[in-house]
Amino acid sequence: MEHEAEVVGVGAGSAPSGDVPAVILSARGEYVPIFVSADQARSIGMALEGEPFDRPLTHDLLVDILTEFGGAIDRVRVDDLRDGTFYAKVDAERYEDGEPERFVFDARPSDALALAVRVDCPIVVTDEVIDEAGRPSDSVEFSGDGDPSEER
Repeated sequence: MEHEAEVVGVGAGSAPSGDVPAVILSARGEYVPIFVSADQARSIGMALEGEPFDRPLTHDLLVDILTEFGGAIDRVRVDDLRDGTFYAKVDAERYEDGEPERFVFDARPSDALALAVRVDCPIVVTDEVIDEAGRPSDSVEFSGDGDPSEER
């Protein structure tokens, strides 16, 4: 089963090597931290805050190109977690002669989430992913500025 998720913030999780950037999703009453690169975290965080960029970033460019060619992103799915690696899909469509043509693209979760926050499309997460990676809401602390950090 799939559950609609929301990006509640971009923060850091603690690891033996130091803090690791993470996008925190809320789904099914739990938090799902997805670790990303610092660049991806910054890109997603700035998009969430509505901060403009001087030049389009890769995700902005992809959205612009897709839109120009008559396509749209319908939703993103975080649908698998194997050996500590999350997997995602981007569901898109394009209309030709009034008929929809649907596409599914394999994506890194960080890229899928960066697209989702830009086009404000639904994000869904499967039960299996939440069962394996979900954390109780009290295991994630939010600092005074609203940024989450995961306790370990």
